[in-house]
Amino acid sequence: MDARLNFHTNPIGAKYVKHFVSAGMSLRSSTLPDSTLELTALRISQINGCGFCVDMHTKDATAAGESSVRLHLVATWREATVFTDAERAALELAEEGTRIADAAGGVPDEVWANAAKHYDEDELAALLGLIATMNALNRLNVIVQQPAGDYQPGQFG
Repeated sequence: MDARLNFHTNPIGAKYVKHFVSAGMSLRSSTLPDSTLELTALRISQINGCGFCVDMHTKDATAAGESSVRLHLVATWREATVFTDAERAALELAEEGTRIADAAGGVPDEVWANAAKHYDEDELAALLGLIATMNALNRLNVIVQQPAGDYQPGQFG
């Protein structure tokens, strides 16, 4: 399977993706735990059906020491006992922010309040940046039918 458009070889696409990914990488400077970033990115990618990003975030999280149990259960985090309350709050905010079109009025106040109970403003800004970035990258990959399976951990820096 080949992608409809190769964003890495197309001059405009490569320039766009470089800046977009760079903006996303800036989130790593927050105090938000890397495991929370990876689990949240993985959940958003699962919801959006982005095979490439599911592949990438599963492999990056594994390389960083995340357990296979938690990776397998992130799709059913509400019923799983392996996530902290803070991780649950991040996953809930990510789901609500990803499924924003399904919710009249957007992200409910209770979801925001729960996330704010566990994260400071800088961490919330990082979570929001991650949610927005992942949703955009997922849509790009789904539209061009970016194949999954060949990603190598750390491939993009």
